[in-house]
Amino acid sequence: MAEQLPTRRPVSTRPGEHTPHQLFLTGQGDALLRAARASIRPEGGFWWLTDSGEPDPREPLHTWIACRMTHVFALAQLRQVPGTADAVDHGVATLRGSLRDERHGGWFGAVDLRGEPVTDRKSAYEHAFVLLAASSATRAGRPGAEHLLDEVLNVVNDRFWDETVGRTRESWNRDWSESEPYRGANSSMHMVEAFLAAGDVTGDRRWAQRALTICAHLVHDVAARHDWRLPEHFTSAWEPRLDYNLDRPADPFRPYGSTVGHWLEWSRLLLHLETALTAPPHWLLDDARALFAAAVARGWAADGADGFVYTLDWADRPVVRSRMHWVLAEAIGAAATLWRRTGDEFYEHWYHVFWDYAVRHLIDKATGHWRHELDEANRPSSMVWHGRPDFYHAYQAVLLSQSPIAPSLAGLYDPVPANPEEVNR
Repeated sequence: MAEQLPTRRPVSTRPGEHTPHQLFLTGQGDALLRAARASIRPEGGFWWLTDSGEPDPREPLHTWIACRMTHVFALAQLRQVPGTADAVDHGVATLRGSLRDERHGGWFGAVDLRGEPVTDRKSAYEHAFVLLAASSATRAGRPGAEHLLDEVLNVVNDRFWDETVGRTRESWNRDWSESEPYRGANSSMHMVEAFLAAGDVTGDRRWAQRALTICAHLVHDVAARHDWRLPEHFTSAWEPRLDYNLDRPADPFRPYGSTVGHWLEWSRLLLHLETALTAPPHWLLDDARALFAAAVARGWAADGADGFVYTLDWADRPVVRSRMHWVLAEAIGAAATLWRRTGDEFYEHWYHVFWDYAVRHLIDKATGHWRHELDEANRPSSMVWHGRPDFYHAYQAVLLSQSPIAPSLAGLYDPVPANPEEVNR
């Protein structure tokens, strides 16, 4: 092995402990925040960044990027990282401004540099991240965040939550008159994350119960029936569409087959959900363990080289062999959380395997920014993703490596009162 973590000590939860691994994680978090600041567009919004960490003016201003950056900076503000308050406020202003549809309500998927919407669709995926960002910013006590949270809670409740089946709708046209005849596990997963954050911040237990109904359906029912190969795509009646996008297997949001990284992400979310419920069902832990085991058995080095392949077909054969940074980040988070929950050395082993891989292949030693995609030989690639637009997965991996299990990362920190003195500007 060319390079290893500085230590094999367990993940620590003791504040102020300065083991080599804790110092490594602290350095990683600081490096990611430094690189993330380049995404802030002074005129409003957040840039998609190139491989060199520079703004890419060819890309529009994506709502999911704005939300993820707002969430990351809000977590940093809650951790009392100096100089992060302005970045959170910039994100809240963006979400209350150019990305919001003043006429019909809700949020656009993206706007161009003039502020005009790029598409007519309003999707659950983006709205889940608006809810996550608003929740974290509210916890951080940022001005306007609570109003943003109230608004997005109403939109999600009225437009995306289907109470009749206890699941989420996928997308609408701009005036909410036509719903897409498709349902997706990806947007549902991020709604689970957002619901847990919203419930943690507001104290409304309804959101955790809704997260449970989503998980009970997609994980405890659908994934279990497919031997933990979770289908990603469904009809409007929630019938699996196993051949969806067979002709577009490398789609960044709706790829053909099963997405191994999502098995890991669901695995972790089940354990966060467990902490949010007063009487959690026992299957949450059982299913979390099953998903993680399936991911490492089928997805890790599936074609002979280290790393998780992006997608598998229904016979566990690799479809898209690219290695995505977000998958490895979710693997770290899942291993850390399962290790903390169970004390099982199986997860300790994989936790270190994953961080070793990140150090060897993904982390740019000059900047601390993670390469977003590698090919099947672990060389830089851009078949699915170009540039480095995302800090959310990597930053959360760092925090999850240091944090106790809670419904949300923002909920780990004491709430900041609204309109606080700006001591960290």
